Amino acid sequence: MAHRVPRLVAAAHAVLRDPGMAEQVAQDAFVAALEQWPSGGVPDRPGAWLMTVTRRIAVSQLRRDVDLDAKYERVAEQAAAREDIALEDLADGHIDDDILRLVFVCCHPSLGRDARIALTLRLLGGLTTQEIARAQLVPPATAGQRVARAKRTIRDAGLAFENPTGAERVDRLPAVLEVIYLIFNEGYAGTSGSGWTRPDLAGEALRLGRMLVHLLPTAAEAHGLLALMELSASRFRARNGPDGPVLLEDQDRMRWDRLLIRRGLDALATAVRLGGGPYTHQAAIAACHARARTVEATDWPRIARLYDAYLRRHPGPVAELNRGIAHWKAYGSAAAREILVPLLSDPRLANYPYLPAALAEIETADGNTGAAITLLRRAIAMTDSAADKAIVTRKLQALDRTAGRARNEDRHR
Repeated sequence: MAHRVPRLVAAAHAVLRDPGMAEQVAQDAFVAALEQWPSGGVPDRPGAWLMTVTRRIAVSQLRRDVDLDAKYERVAEQAAAREDIALEDLADGHIDDDILRLVFVCCHPSLGRDARIALTLRLLGGLTTQEIARAQLVPPATAGQRVARAKRTIRDAGLAFENPTGAERVDRLPAVLEVIYLIFNEGYAGTSGSGWTRPDLAGEALRLGRMLVHLLPTAAEAHGLLALMELSASRFRARNGPDGPVLLEDQDRMRWDRLLIRRGLDALATAVRLGGGPYTHQAAIAACHARARTVEATDWPRIARLYDAYLRRHPGPVAELNRGIAHWKAYGSAAAREILVPLLSDPRLANYPYLPAALAEIETADGNTGAAITLLRRAIAMTDSAADKAIVTRKLQALDRTAGRARNEDRHR
């Protein structure tokens, strides 16, 4: 039921226009379900039941807080229960989906970039403070302060739950794309918890991306982001196996979703034709993997060149890490070390487990088992994700066995 939370928060915010209160109302609806369903039975349509209760609680809260009958009646009419509006029902660019409208509110220019992202990840992604901190590469206390300040700003400024004009949409689009991308990333590879993926988050991000393309058909980066998400989502089925998470190089590519790949490649072609940008560039990298029928067929030199071009325009530590891996695959470990070793001193990656894990792979390939074991232990200590811990632990156990055999051989010489 957790995947319903963003819709409930968005519906409550449509009435209350206070993100903190909206979040509380959504929680109250779940409490009502826990109290009533055990005795009365689960309704035939639990999602519709939760939505109706959420709106009823929100309107009751508004009625307590607002004395002006006219205002109450107007907002109550807007909050009348309705089913989700299909993509085909969007007309004339009018945003009729509560969640997408709330994304645009959270990306209001009165909020700073970091606050916009943190608030949207909290309200619509349902991410914890710890998860937001990892997504933004900041301490948890900083992430919590950003969310709290953003909620106060929206509440105190009385930001309307409006449909932004065409110009306002264009102004806010980069922030909207960024938060949708981060929500998808958390769904694709959760930074904490027992599961490696969160299909509810990834699915919601995909739905919002498709709506954006329908709403803004000439926005190149809306198509670029959609292409990136479709291509990445095509690997979902292959990312989990009987023994746990499966890395890209070990995946059964016959399980990749060819329909999503085709849709992603079509969206990429449209993005390129319209001019493209950073998401289009990342989608082009994802397309290299999607087109390779085997891991050996992957065009790593092309991927390395794409990362080189991307980093020249959009520098960032995580992308630099990925660039280093691409250079390793394309040109060898010496080329990779030139890129990756300096990142060890980057404070933004001080607690980022994928950096020592990547360096451990290179040390393993070069036969430096002891160094690899040290790096893998560091990566395990850094991550809160049970799935990531399982992956790295399997690698560590394999190296420990290798090191043990080597010690035994030395003793018998």
